[in-house]
Amino acid sequence: MSTPQNRLTPASVRQDAICMCARGQACSSFAPGHAVHLIQARLVSTTPGEWLDAIVTTVDAADGTLVLHTLDGRVLSLWNGSGAADTVTAGAPVAYHERYHTLAVGRRLFNALAL
Repeated sequence: MSTPQNRLTPASVRQDAICMCARGQACSSFAPGHAVHLIQARLVSTTPGEWLDAIVTTVDAADGTLVLHTLDGRVLSLWNGSGAADTVTAGAPVAYHERYHTLAVGRRLFNALAL
């Protein structure tokens, strides 16, 4: 007698998947706002003219959000689950790469989701 197989649909599997950063561990996802992928880091290094210089105006480490003001007057709200809000303080200079959704805080890169 064979055991009946439990078939899961892709939708139910996606709903049950949770990134490790939601549990206080290192990110296990490369989606915007999570871990920086090696290819993403390489792409931002090859497109240096696309960085936007900005100043951090608001940081909320509790929910991982940051608000930046670019030097051309734009306001950007970002979310990062891997600790960007813990690393930067209000008033700090940063750079943001819109095409590859990457936030640079000093030499450290964060994958940042634009809200």
